[in-house]
Amino acid sequence: MIKKSVAENIIYAALETGGDFAEIFIEDKRNSTISMIGGVVERALAGRDYGVGIRILKGEYSVYAFTSDDSESNLLKVARAAAQAIRSNPINLTLNLQHTIIENKHPIIVTPDSIAKKQKVEWLRRAHLAASSYDSVITQTTTTFLDTIKDICIVNSEGLFVEDRRAYNRMGISVIAESGNERESTNVAPGYYGGLEYMETLDIEGIAREAARSAKTILFADHAPSGNFPVVIDNEFGGVIFHEACGHGLESHAVARKASVFADKLGEFVASPLVTAYDDGTLQNAWGSLNIDDEGMKTQKNLLIENGILKGYLIDKLGGRKMNMSPTGSGRRESYKYAPTSRMNNTFIAPGKSTPEEIIASTELGIYAKYMDGGSVNPTTSDYNFSVSEGYMIRNGKIAEPIKGAAIIGKGIDTLKKIDMVGNNLGLGIGMCGASSGTVPVTVGQPMIRVSELTIGGRGGEA
Repeated sequence: MIKKSVAENIIYAALETGGDFAEIFIEDKRNSTISMIGGVVERALAGRDYGVGIRILKGEYSVYAFTSDDSESNLLKVARAAAQAIRSNPINLTLNLQHTIIENKHPIIVTPDSIAKKQKVEWLRRAHLAASSYDSVITQTTTTFLDTIKDICIVNSEGLFVEDRRAYNRMGISVIAESGNERESTNVAPGYYGGLEYMETLDIEGIAREAARSAKTILFADHAPSGNFPVVIDNEFGGVIFHEACGHGLESHAVARKASVFADKLGEFVASPLVTAYDDGTLQNAWGSLNIDDEGMKTQKNLLIENGILKGYLIDKLGGRKMNMSPTGSGRRESYKYAPTSRMNNTFIAPGKSTPEEIIASTELGIYAKYMDGGSVNPTTSDYNFSVSEGYMIRNGKIAEPIKGAAIIGKGIDTLKKIDMVGNNLGLGIGMCGASSGTVPVTVGQPMIRVSELTIGGRGGEA
């Protein structure tokens, strides 16, 4: 994507004013989107985004610039302009760029451009038909298919010269159910890091019917009670609370600034002894996986918490400098328009020994959160507020009536300590995570867990 000689000239230019590290990030992204409302194609878009980011470090100070003009003259101009933010003595550098061939651990068998649009439309139509025919209360469906293929190249002043190809595809199914003046909706969006071979394995009709079932269930559910209850959070996307309320607090950009409740707590109990948690960027073809992070380092399986004890953080290159610790392959960015920072990949609580049936049966009165929606978190304090998209009361050890409008309110570090049962049914869900380096694909996950007490906000009064 760039000649070595050109890359060398840019790095030398970037370091002319005393920077001690320079990096070039080149990105060529092609994507397409097709959207269908009520079985009719409403939108079909395709585009290409290309550009180059240049980062310069001096100690713990960082400068970033980007451009979509990749001519050598312009890149030299951008590098020198960025370098003006640094005033120091130039380092004595002799570049020796080594073109590294990385092992592709995430096969891309069927590339998006090899599949005709009519095939993608057919996938969307199948989802629409399955959801809309589920029940007469289903009044609208919106289905979307997105595919992206991205080539990147990373070169830096330490001699790194590496390239990688990344491919993503994702189907979104949104369902609205209505009865009288009541209206509820659900969204599901399975996705895959790899080629479109994934679509041959996806149970499109089954996923669409499940979305419709959930919307109908919520439509006729009672409002959730309010108060403090034991809360059972199911697997897969239930892990979003750990991701938001705890995972972000383990990223070095927060830890290095002491803007995290987990700062300076390595080796201390921060969770129940039942909790072990990882961030693993190596899971084959998982939504948040990568061969290399956006700083060119191989991703790895990072142990975060082991039996309740904090074992590690997620660290990018700049965070490593600030914390005097080694990077963990966690530097990520949305595109060439963003400088990388520490981010999660595939973050999950490891499975425990309890079965889901045992967890439910041992809860006399509580809340069962089958599916979670999003929420909000204060990363400094880990205070959070999440909504339950589909929930149920637990009465006498059994799942009882459905409830809606339940908000789970808590503090991440306290919630971790109150986990008193961990299931054996680890499941993963996918999503998009937004932060200072843009929006990136991530996986969240956990087995079913029970938190001994959480505050539930609802309009239904007492249980």
